[in-house]
Amino acid sequence: MLSHRVALALLTLVLIAGIVGAQTQSPKPDEKAEQVLQMAIQAVGGDAYLKVQTVTARGFFTEYPGGAPGVPVRFVDYISYPDRERTEFTGGGNRVIQTNDKMQGWLFDAAAKTLKDQTAKQVEDFRTGMRTSMENLLHGWWRQNGATLSYVGRREATLGRRNEVLKLTYPDGFWIEYELAAIDGTPSKVIYKKQIQNPDTEQTEQVTEEDHLLKMIGSGGVNVPFVVDHFRNGVQTSRINYETIEFNKPLPDSLFAKPANIKAVK
Repeated sequence: MLSHRVALALLTLVLIAGIVGAQTQSPKPDEKAEQVLQMAIQAVGGDAYLKVQTVTARGFFTEYPGGAPGVPVRFVDYISYPDRERTEFTGGGNRVIQTNDKMQGWLFDAAAKTLKDQTAKQVEDFRTGMRTSMENLLHGWWRQNGATLSYVGRREATLGRRNEVLKLTYPDGFWIEYELAAIDGTPSKVIYKKQIQNPDTEQTEQVTEEDHLLKMIGSGGVNVPFVVDHFRNGVQTSRINYETIEFNKPLPDSLFAKPANIKAVK
C-alpha cells in the first residue's frame, strides 16, 4: 500500500497535470464560424476548389493614384500553393518580375537592369498577403499557424443583401475579417488593418485595407473573382482584372528560383 504522503504527492501531480493540460488545450471551434466556412467552400467549388495546387492567371493591373485609375499594365501570375508566387508585369517597354518562395524573394527590373533580393519589408508584405488571402481562409492553412476562427455576425452589403462575417485571429494579435454572402457563402470582401509609414510625415500610422471580390466566374468547376478592387481607408488604390485563370498546370521549380544573373532571366 502507498503511504498517505506518497498518495497525496501523486494526487497533487495528477491535479497539476490536469490544470496544465486544460491550459494547453486548443480552443473549442466556433461551430457557427465553421458552418459559414463550409458554406463558402461549397460556393467556390467544394472539393474541386480544395484540390487546386497551382494557378496561372493573366490580365491587367491598374494602380489608382489619388483614387483615379492610371494606365493598366499587363501581367501573368504563377502561384504554387501555399507560399510560392511569381508575377511578371509588362508595359511601357519594361518588364518587371516579382518572385517569392516561402520567406525569400527576388526582383528583376529590365529597364533598370537589376536583379536583387527583396527587402525585409517586401518579404513581410508577401507574408501579409498570404495571411489575409481568401485562399488562406478557405484552404485552412491558418490552422497550422495557431489562428482561431470566430463568427462575428451579419453586416449590410448592398441594398437588400447581407454578408456573414468571419474573423481570423493569429497568436500575435493580427486579425482579418472575411465577408461572405449570407445567401450562399460567395466570398465578397477581405478587411484588415496594418501599420504603414506615411511618406509625408515619416510617422507610422494604422490603415484599413480592403479587398472587394467581384465578378465571380466558374472555371473548371471552381468559382473565382475575376475583378479584385483594393481600398485603403476607403479610397481605391488598385484593380486586378483577370482575363484568364487556369488551374493545376505544372509549374517547374525553376520558375521561382532566383537566376544566377540578369542574362539568365527567362
